[in-house]
Amino acid sequence: MKRLIVIVGPTASGKSVFTIKLARKIKGEIISADSRQVYCGMDIGTGKVTKREQKLVPHHLLDVASPRNNFSAGQFVKLARRAIADIIRRGKIPIIVGGTGFYIDSLVYNIPLPEVKPDWKLRKQLEQKTPAQLLTILKKLDPVWAQNVDPKNPRRLVRAIEVSKVTKSQKFNITDFYKQKVDAQFIGLAPKQKKLERNIAKRLMQRLKQGMVREVSKLHAGGLSWKRLESFGLEYKWLALFLQKKITRAEMLTNLKRDIIRYAKRQMRWFKRNPNIRWRTN
Repeated sequence: MKRLIVIVGPTASGKSVFTIKLARKIKGEIISADSRQVYCGMDIGTGKVTKREQKLVPHHLLDVASPRNNFSAGQFVKLARRAIADIIRRGKIPIIVGGTGFYIDSLVYNIPLPEVKPDWKLRKQLEQKTPAQLLTILKKLDPVWAQNVDPKNPRRLVRAIEVSKVTKSQKFNITDFYKQKVDAQFIGLAPKQKKLERNIAKRLMQRLKQGMVREVSKLHAGGLSWKRLESFGLEYKWLALFLQKKITRAEMLTNLKRDIIRYAKRQMRWFKRNPNIRWRTN
């Protein structure tokens, strides 16, 4: 068996349930590779496994950062490597699971991550721009990185611009790293598109019933600005706008469902570039 097992796929593809079953069967422990599940208090909106599910199988890299602070791919890799070493030392099998492709690739393929400190003055200038405008800026600075970054994620775009201004160029295409031989077995979950969209719609309504609106309201009451909440995208963006009465509930639901479906498609485009993933549609 490979040293690592990596479970990937779009949001609402059933990764969590599948991975818990697998971990219990092979005596594994789970390392979450989700850029939002690292934050404390962001539970329902991110689809974080419940406390009950965490008791079934040990989970790592959940609730390791405050949502007030930024969390980088470099921080993820550092903590994930520490967790992997600990799991292996105890005779268990580490299972990486998540939908944040860059985190997973950075960890498994040792993609170099430049240590560039945040430029707050630059960030303040860039936060006024749309994702399309940010992507245009990045293309001029580093065309290669612009091809690899999520074009709809303003946080990722701002960070890419910030790093590119210091390092000048990423100087690699991420697909080149997939040619390496790594001690990892990749499994991808990819339901048919219509089924995935039904899953997304059903899950969205479940999360609303579970208290997702209250969760966002509580985060704001705890000190997170509406702007910060919106920066997390998807559920937190549209619910923050709804709670500010900038959109109606119907608009929130329509826009949120649309954006989650678009996000799932972007996730699949990222993962489909990796020829090492063995895909399961059922």
